[in-house]
Amino acid sequence: MVFDLMFSLDATEDQLDFPVVYGSAKNGWMGEDYNTPTNDITYLLDKIVEVIPAPQQLEGTPQMLITSLDYSSYTGRIAVGRVHRGSLKDGQQVTIAHRDGTMEKTKIKELHTFDGMGHVRTEQVDCGDICAVIGLEKFEIGDTICDVENPEPLPPIAIDEPTMSMLFTINDSPFFGKEGKFVTSRHINDRLEKELEKNLALRVEPFEDATDRWVVSGRGVLHLSVLIETMRREGYELQVGQPQVIYKEIDGVKCEPIEELTINVPEEFASKMIDMVTRRKGEMTSMESQGERTNIEFDIPSRGIIGLRTNVLTASQGEAIMAHRFKEYQPYKGDIERRVNGSMIALETGTAFAYSIDKLQDRGKFFIDPGEEVYMGQVVGEHVHDNDLVVNVAKAKQLTNVRASGTDDKARIIPKTVMSLEECLEYIKEDELVEVTPKSMRMRKIILDHDQRKKANKQ
Repeated sequence: MVFDLMFSLDATEDQLDFPVVYGSAKNGWMGEDYNTPTNDITYLLDKIVEVIPAPQQLEGTPQMLITSLDYSSYTGRIAVGRVHRGSLKDGQQVTIAHRDGTMEKTKIKELHTFDGMGHVRTEQVDCGDICAVIGLEKFEIGDTICDVENPEPLPPIAIDEPTMSMLFTINDSPFFGKEGKFVTSRHINDRLEKELEKNLALRVEPFEDATDRWVVSGRGVLHLSVLIETMRREGYELQVGQPQVIYKEIDGVKCEPIEELTINVPEEFASKMIDMVTRRKGEMTSMESQGERTNIEFDIPSRGIIGLRTNVLTASQGEAIMAHRFKEYQPYKGDIERRVNGSMIALETGTAFAYSIDKLQDRGKFFIDPGEEVYMGQVVGEHVHDNDLVVNVAKAKQLTNVRASGTDDKARIIPKTVMSLEECLEYIKEDELVEVTPKSMRMRKIILDHDQRKKANKQ
């Protein structure tokens, strides 16, 4: 398996010539021959000392490239990195060489090394040590901590740019404030500003100078959904819009982000995966059989991945393993067909009745159960056709003294479709929002009133 991986990475024959150690982590041994188990892992440790060169100690003025950030509510932002040369001391005067070439003199207040999941304060760190520097004010990833008198910056590292953005706004639905502790625009703005202190790839900008709306950009739907889920668990209420890809103009050509997509499925589902991805402008780059499963790699636009995971799992009966990562920007690939089915929208606010849901089940699948509270404009299901359908799920059965055979049957309700946060974000259309609270996730139309929505559609 290791040799297959090396070959796929275009390794040379010299790179393939390395010592091999056999062992069993379960039984706790390592040795030269897999047929002759040993009693411990001494052989592995001896091989490491023998083969791997010792680290070099670079003497001279201090250099440390800031490669990560941490944050503490007590000390603020914390710079994390590995000391490249020299040593750093607690209370030392240093110069921060910024990415743009400017220099700024400052002082280290505290030096910490990492011990388990926490920090331990130390007086000095030397070449090769990974440490956390506390007390610096203005710094970013890629800046260098240098000598105060003779600063020599290291080459800065590149930071991946965001590829997808979403609209964040306060919760203005009829159920506003019922379940969350932090619901105002000030609460959400402060939380987003705090996230910027340690989330490197995140960008937050006000939406058209509005005080209660923000355009939040990140490295994909998963990156943004992790932030939303974290805020939800902390007690925040908010609404988010459909993910939008960030386009760039390169040499006068409109370009979009392309991702490397890998899907591992049983052999019988491979053709379905290829058809599904190529419909979303994906191009297959490799296909390899691994026993009874097939590993397929594609280059696909980032917008083609939106909503793909649910379809892949459904088509493969839940057996697909899917992963993707950003590759590069390429010229725009053309239009991609998104969700075809329309939405079923609640006509009025009230409690959903089993009687109403039972009569509407032939119109589509529902996202709610009988007894749930719904409001006007909430998306309560998916229509079987491509148009939106307004339904009244809060209509109760009229009670009379007249009984007739065949009209008083028990309601048989199909269980509702439960969707995760990421699935909701991938599902909604441009005119819909996801309402996120600590206890609930609801999809809704941006314009709740049916008549106003019709007027807006005509315009």
